[in-house]
Amino acid sequence: MQVKSLHLIVCLLTVSFCLSQTKIAELNFETPGGYTTNIAEFTDNGRDYFLRTDGTDFNHGTNGVLFNNLQGGFYFAAQDTDGEGAPLPARLFIENIDISNYTNLEFRVHLAEDDQTTNGGTRTEHWDNGDNVRFTYEIDNSGTNSNLLWIENDNVGANRTPLIDTDFDGIGDGVAITDTFTQHTRPITGTGNLLDISIRIRLNGNHEDIAIDNIEIWGTQNCTSTVTWDGTNWLPTTPNRSTTAILASNYNTSTVGQPSFTACSLVINPGVNLTVSSNEYVQIITDVTNNGRIAIQNTGSFVQVDNSATYDDTGSSFFTTDNAAVVERNTSFINQWYEYTYWSSPVANETFGNALFQSSQYRRFEFNAANFVDSQYETNNDNTLVNGSGVDDIDDNGDVWFLKGSSDLMTPGVGYTATHSQDAFIFGAGSYSYSFRGTLNNGNITVPVQRNDTETNDTNWNLIGNPYPSAIDVDLFFAENNYLSNPTNGKLDGELYLWSHATAPDGTANGNQALNFSFSDYARINGTAELAGGDGITPTRHIPSGQGFFVTYSDNPASTTGTVTFNNAMRVTNNNTQFFRASNTNSATATITNNKLWLNMTTDTGLFNQTVIGYVPGATAANDGAYYDAKKNGATIADFSFYSVLPSDSKKLAIQGKSPSDLDLNETINLGFFNNINTPTIYTISINQFQGEFLSNNTIYLKDNLINTYQDLNAGDYSFTTEAGEFNNRFEIVFNQPSLSVNETLITSESLIIYEDQDDTVTFSLNNKDLTIKSIKIYDMLGRLLYNLKGENNTETYNLTNLNPTAYIAQIELSNGTILSKKALKK
Repeated sequence: MQVKSLHLIVCLLTVSFCLSQTKIAELNFETPGGYTTNIAEFTDNGRDYFLRTDGTDFNHGTNGVLFNNLQGGFYFAAQDTDGEGAPLPARLFIENIDISNYTNLEFRVHLAEDDQTTNGGTRTEHWDNGDNVRFTYEIDNSGTNSNLLWIENDNVGANRTPLIDTDFDGIGDGVAITDTFTQHTRPITGTGNLLDISIRIRLNGNHEDIAIDNIEIWGTQNCTSTVTWDGTNWLPTTPNRSTTAILASNYNTSTVGQPSFTACSLVINPGVNLTVSSNEYVQIITDVTNNGRIAIQNTGSFVQVDNSATYDDTGSSFFTTDNAAVVERNTSFINQWYEYTYWSSPVANETFGNALFQSSQYRRFEFNAANFVDSQYETNNDNTLVNGSGVDDIDDNGDVWFLKGSSDLMTPGVGYTATHSQDAFIFGAGSYSYSFRGTLNNGNITVPVQRNDTETNDTNWNLIGNPYPSAIDVDLFFAENNYLSNPTNGKLDGELYLWSHATAPDGTANGNQALNFSFSDYARINGTAELAGGDGITPTRHIPSGQGFFVTYSDNPASTTGTVTFNNAMRVTNNNTQFFRASNTNSATATITNNKLWLNMTTDTGLFNQTVIGYVPGATAANDGAYYDAKKNGATIADFSFYSVLPSDSKKLAIQGKSPSDLDLNETINLGFFNNINTPTIYTISINQFQGEFLSNNTIYLKDNLINTYQDLNAGDYSFTTEAGEFNNRFEIVFNQPSLSVNETLITSESLIIYEDQDDTVTFSLNNKDLTIKSIKIYDMLGRLLYNLKGENNTETYNLTNLNPTAYIAQIELSNGTILSKKALKK
């Protein structure tokens, strides 16, 4: 038996009060493990296989196995399971699922079966009598396996359609299993402590297949006991996910002996204060009755887990005076009062005047997506419009921002933007605290979003925000609202934008005002990776409490209006510290081991731009849409931008997703950059970070095609100069460079010394006696060639009287073909 480590995504906190259900455990196959098998997983790369897969390691595609409505990048698939000599039946086991204190258990699974063959494109089925897939379960090792879900053909003969066997008699008589992944739900009778699921697969011929994904166990948890905080101790014991916690005295998680806690339900007695301090949490699985007051300090988290959980503060002694809950949020470091922060209210019935009282009453705005049209663009903010849809991501007539009054309510889930008040900017540059008072938001919250098809080629911006007093998980938000992962209800492209505001407003930056900010200051997250904005801080895959952010409405849904859904399942107890405009905290939850490479381009004047390439399941080398491939917005008109270039259509990408199978030593990543800078500038390309086994074990080279040189970016950064323009063929990332002979040594720019004498002579000296200098080219900081010199020794001296006192770049070609670049300063 091949045994794999148990790695269920267990939702330890997902229980519910009364009769509602929440997810106890899930196996989605996105990462290895979480199950065991009775035979070793295998594939012949054709039509014999039994394994966790992304679909690339067996006969798949137009004339092979092809599934629709994929739930993620990986699933478990089987076909002709004895084709390679393996015994029948094959089995898959999911064991030791903790179901203690749960009732009303339910099993859910997504199933698909390929029904496309190569017989002239004719759709036929191939399950014969005796072919079957059977799900059974056992509770507490009772020795009795109970039937759960059976799949058979109709017992008429060969090459028949697989059907659900509704009465477990060996004859399929229910709905058909098709090539579209569809969820099937069955009740689990009984209760206990540990649940085991067994999947028996008996498919012994070509074209007899099954695909399994997203196995879930749901149930209702009961709060089985009560514990009380008396001001000193929890009696009779500390709370846990099965207990109702009663606060009979004040509780502060910053006090010794009063740590963060999780409970099944919570009751706060009248007059009692619960304080959730910074970086601490209180997590309640089901209902909260707040008869006192809850104060959540900046970066603290208050989480309710069950989507059906209730929050009741109508009996609070503070309800009509100071409000029953207050949530504090600090802005990130603000350099000037007019820098914008994107907000969203974590409480209901809060007004702009109360929550954002320190903001300027003339600079509080809501974004109206229905009015956004981008059919034209301008250059240098000169009000001269040129036809070009979707080029600059700026509304053509400037009617999308609506001023909000002090008495207007902040709608939960809607994003807003505001600057600090100039009068309240009394302490100068720094972080400022804001407080939201009201009823804590909880449960399902829907927000209208829309697409304006007056121009069909622009981006469909919508400004929304995290509505909860805790952070939310980006991937769970995408799973619910991304059209690619949820085509039935999802309306979004699968990318979000966080405002980081690192660049000062500029009169030449395009926009609807005399001075405008830079689009490059948006940090971005999609399904592939996270991208830093202008401040260089890479976001985590979480949205903190109170944070507003932009999303884009997909062009795929037929309807131009829809909703974004937030729910308690997205909420987390940590990662509530990184508030954008960005802070300096970067506590990423890096459990994903996909290979990803973050590259920076910077200038000696302080400009910053970043691009990311990620090798993730579900992506391809083509344009896969915003969830995998995030375009470089406004790249053609920005003063400075850095991106990867998609070979298939030359699209400029801020984030590029590619298939894991694309990554080997022959891989090439095309890079491009644009600048509109006409002053002498030094540009530098460097590695920001990388992850994954391949990138950790192989050298990452930057190839400069202009001068045919390779730079080991693991060893050091690469600096260069250039004239203004767009350059999409100069740079590549590769993982091989031309091999050195046995007697050659890798030469770097550190091997060359440049020094100046007093008589305008400059000496170039190579610290390798086996090599000589073949030629030297000297460029100014605009990339113009000033000298083209010949050499034949390892030390050469030249009279360079025409050089002015400034910086230059020397490009030196050696006798072995190596080209070095080095910056020098003429005194």
